[in-house]
Parts: sequence; structure tokens; C-alpha cells
Amino acid sequence: MSFTIAIVGRPNVGKSTLFNRLAGRKLALVDDTPGVTRDRRPGDAKLVDLRFRMIDTAGLEVAGPDTLEGRMRAQTEAAMDEADMSLFIVDAKEGLTPADELLASILRKRGKPVVLVANKAEAKGSESGMLDAWRLGLGEPCPISAEHGGGMLDLRDAIVEAIGVERALAHENKATAEALTDVAIAPGSLDEEDDEAALAYDNTTPMRVAIVGRPNAGKSTLINRYLGEERLLTGPEAGITRDSISVDFEWKGRAIKLFDTAGMRRKAKVQEKLEKLSVADALRAIRFAEVVVVILDSTIPFEKQDLQIVDLIVREGRAPVIAFNKWDLIEDRQAELASLREKTERLLPQIRGIRAVPVAGQTGDGLDKLMESITAVHEIWNKRISTAKLNRWLDHVQGHHPPPAVSGRRLKLKYMTQIKARPPAFMVSCTRPEAVPESYTRYLTNALRTDFGLPGVPLRVVYRGGDNPFAPKEGKTKRILPKKPRAPNRAPRRG
Repeated sequence: MSFTIAIVGRPNVGKSTLFNRLAGRKLALVDDTPGVTRDRRPGDAKLVDLRFRMIDTAGLEVAGPDTLEGRMRAQTEAAMDEADMSLFIVDAKEGLTPADELLASILRKRGKPVVLVANKAEAKGSESGMLDAWRLGLGEPCPISAEHGGGMLDLRDAIVEAIGVERALAHENKATAEALTDVAIAPGSLDEEDDEAALAYDNTTPMRVAIVGRPNAGKSTLINRYLGEERLLTGPEAGITRDSISVDFEWKGRAIKLFDTAGMRRKAKVQEKLEKLSVADALRAIRFAEVVVVILDSTIPFEKQDLQIVDLIVREGRAPVIAFNKWDLIEDRQAELASLREKTERLLPQIRGIRAVPVAGQTGDGLDKLMESITAVHEIWNKRISTAKLNRWLDHVQGHHPPPAVSGRRLKLKYMTQIKARPPAFMVSCTRPEAVPESYTRYLTNALRTDFGLPGVPLRVVYRGGDNPFAPKEGKTKRILPKKPRAPNRAPRRG
């Protein structure tokens, strides 16, 4: 992107609504409750012909640095320093407040371009609020309606005027230059990949990792330790994170996108609308991720909610990794580690071989081992096995343990192939697929994990029956010939 814009303002003026409008998707949580956004959220924006990077921020409030509101203000000021310009949102319906005047003075001191935006301009009585915005000393306010999309053309012109035409339209000039210097590749100049290369693991693509767990388990602290900065809002209060925030990270040359999520409590305890939205956003992050790290508190591990979160990840087909956080608070670590390993195997039988790593987010202990486990599980999750190996293996396991007889008839497994990866899924062609018992499916799954090195990832095994050559084909009607009339029975003649 050619430039970066920070969207700033006091609470509940429509910053996240404008962020979603420019992104073209509902990325940020929006609610009537003030102070929904707490962390700064980056995103890509599209406004008519402009393409830029934007940052959604928390509402500015006057508070001490040790309070939650003070830490939120520090995140907002960090976004101002990072951005090239700011969109200062004021509420044209309510008019100016002392918080607006304080934020205006902070923006003037930084000396960066600012566009004053008067949101909710479609409301009755908004004209007086727009006129009142002139006294902030930031130029003419741009009236918009972030909820309904009004005034976007005027906002585009105001951004171009503030940042400059050359910088605002730099992406178009770059696209034109690339089109002029584009060189076509001659047919046959690229070698075709062989079967082994097609099955090989590609470690150059970015990896998406979601960090999930119960509230106050240390998810944001862990990500901040990886980044080496206070990128995400943390504190002793439970439930600080509300949005699922994505941050870019690099580990040993591998690009990784980390997703911080809101803490997930038991469904019966989630009553407020805002918490329901936060949990729904966390569930979307799980479905979008490739590897999901479940943060467990080492002092109170394996609560019922922890087990339900792991089961959800397995059912979604993501690759799970367990991190026992707050390991620095454990005194007898050897005994506790043996106990945690026994509980992991006993309480999570559906995902045998799941990787569990003790870590300490406050001190940084065990973070390298955790990342090694993440990359190892991701490689297993992407693994593909050739059909020839699978069929030789199928003959071997059937010889060792044949399928059972159901209703006096023996089942026959004839053919096996891998139909997809991420997670690995296998199709078995057999007779009477609906009669294969669940116990034999577990036998095949456990044998796949052991023989092909697939521990700790979900496996899918489906069955398909072969076509019956004697069954009538669909779309074809059987020709029925008319029956010949039978000759009537005649009584023999007498005489």
C-alpha cells in the first residue's frame, strides 16, 4: 500500500463502522456500547480509486496510564505515530466534547496531515455539529454517513488533497509500469513437477496461527512476547481482547500471521450481546486458521471448557497444539509435567499424539519449542500419501485384523486413496459401506497415525460402495415385452 491512515476519535463516533465500510467487509465488531474497540486493528482499504492501509483504534479517553483506558490510549497514540495521516472522526449529531478538543490538540502536535470527518451527517440537527467542528482548527469538516455510505466521494477528495496526488495514486502508476514491463513466459520453459515434488511440503507459504483459550489465560501476552513489543493490549483484567486481531510475524525466515482472539467462556455464561459477538469472531478465526494453539493455565488446566475448545478445533479440521502457559508459577515441574502428559492422553483420546508444550508468556520460556511444534504439526496437517503406499498398507492391516462379519456377511475393503489434505482425508472403497462399524474405523485411524507418522492432527476416513453391475441404471427404463396370450383350455371331445 502507498500510505497508511489511522482512524481516530472518541468512543462511539463510528470509527469501526467506517473501517468496515472502507474494508468492504465486517471485520471489526460494531455495537452501540461505547468502547467496543480496544486494540488497534490494521486492514486494507478501498475508496473509489484509492488503495491504502488503515488502522482502527480505540476511542480516546482521559485516564491514568495504569488503567485500562490509559493503556487503550497508548495503543491509539502508537497508531498515530505509525500512520502517515489521520482521519479524525467527530459526531455531527452530538457536537463537540472536551475529548474531541483534547484529541485535536494531540493531532496538531504531531504535525501530520489530518482530515476532519463529521460522521452521522444524515441525522436531524447535524448541521450545527458540523459548524461547531470548525473551531477545532483542522480545516473544513467532511460530512459522511459511515453506516449508509454517504459522502464517500467527498472523503476520497479530502484524502487526496491532504496526502498529495502523487502519493495517493502511486499504486496506479506502479500497476501501469508493471503492465508495460510484463514479459510472457514461452511455452515449455517451465519444467513439470513430478509426483514426489507434488507431494512435498511447501514451507515458503505464510502460515495462519490462531491463539485461543479461556479468558485471562495469557493469549495476548504470549503474542507480545513473540513480537518483542506491546502490540496487543494486556492487563490483569479478564476479557480485555474483544476483536480477533491479526499481526504479522516472522520466525526463522517463515512468514506467520498470528490471530489473537477473545477468551471463550462456557456457552451458558455468555449472556451479553457484545461477548457473543466476540466469541463468534473467535470462532471465525479458528475456521480461517491452519494451526490453532490452545492456551491452558498450568495452575488450573483441563477445565471442561478447555476440552470443549480442543474438541471444536478437531471437528473443524484444524491442527491443534496445546500450550501450558504460566509455567513459571509451577514449583515441582517434573511431577506436574508427567501429570499433564497423562491427563492429555486420557482426556483427549480423539486426537492421539497431540503436541503439548509448557511455556511462560511473561518470561519467554518455551516459546521456541512451541513454534517448532506449530511448524511440525502444520507439516503433518499438509501431508499427502501416494495411493500405491496406501493400498499396500491396506492389504497389510486387513491381513493383521480383517474387517468383521456383519449379519453373517464379511466386509471387503478393496481400494484406498487420499482425497485431500489439510486435514488428511482418505476414501476406502468397500462393500456395504454403511455396515462398517465405528470400532474398525478407529482401528484404521490409529494404524494410519502410527504407520505414516500422522500424530496430533484430525484424520478423516470415509467409505464408498462399488457400483452393482446388475442394478438398473439411472435414466434408463427397462423394456417390458407384452406377454403372449395363453391358449384357452379346451375340454376333449367325446365320441
